[in-house]
Amino acid sequence: MALTEEQLDSIGEKLVEKFKTVFDPEIPVDIYELGLVYDAEVNADGEVKVTMTLTSPNCPVAESLPVEVEQRVEEIEYVTKCYVEITFDPPWDRDMMSEEAKFELGML
Repeated sequence: MALTEEQLDSIGEKLVEKFKTVFDPEIPVDIYELGLVYDAEVNADGEVKVTMTLTSPNCPVAESLPVEVEQRVEEIEYVTKCYVEITFDPPWDRDMMSEEAKFELGML
């Protein structure tokens, strides 16, 4: 059964909250504020596709971080499945971090 517009909006609002609970273990800032999440799409069946990157291709959590994101997103009501796609195009750099992240890391 297809989700209603209200249910889809509810998922969208909660995605950022969930992204903010996942932290890069090397940098004490969440993946949202670091700018690692490039896109999140929700379809009418409640499936979420997250396109994100890592701080580097050699990131030690390259295998575990996407799994953690999938698990957190799947906790959201109405989400039936989450798929995470890792991309390095464009490559991540410090300019993608939010002002909050830069402040947290003493870069401002």
